[in-house]
Amino acid sequence: MNQQAFAYAKKISLTLTLVIASALSFSSCATNPVDNNHLNSINISSSVMDTRDYQAQESTKMYPAPTSGMVQHILTLPALTNEQDYMLEVQIGQNKVVDCNKTQLMGDINTLSLPGWGYVYYQVDQVMQGPTTRMMCTEAKKAKFIVLNEALTLSYDSRQPKVFYLPQGTELRYRLWKTANEFVFSGQ
Repeated sequence: MNQQAFAYAKKISLTLTLVIASALSFSSCATNPVDNNHLNSINISSSVMDTRDYQAQESTKMYPAPTSGMVQHILTLPALTNEQDYMLEVQIGQNKVVDCNKTQLMGDINTLSLPGWGYVYYQVDQVMQGPTTRMMCTEAKKAKFIVLNEALTLSYDSRQPKVFYLPQGTELRYRLWKTANEFVFSGQ
């Protein structure tokens, strides 16, 4: 068998394998694509205040004012009909100019309770440069948001604002998640 015939047979075999794999995977539990465009229309109000511009808001006046070097971030969630179907993901970190090496930040995200109220708020006392890899990089440095630890996934609850105290120079970003379908039992 010459090389051209062998290459043709190999191409036919690969094509048949892909067709069979596609047919088999189609019969598995396929779902419709999830339309998350409505999540962009949910207007979460956010405010950021430090010691210079702090003004107690009616919904958060019971929380402590930010101290020197700290910034208070408040996320106010609008009321939704099915709040149990939503989650709020929060990432705390810093924008850094980095090269190709993996960069990490170190610090603790403390969950605190407001005395006398029982409301929860979050505080990061210090953010430090963590370990990095030491590879030789040939590409240019670029700006990147470096996340402190893991993202916080919080239940959506519009009854009380989400309050965070972060060191200056540290940022908070967030996004909403919505369930796509009902629970399915395993093995069925």
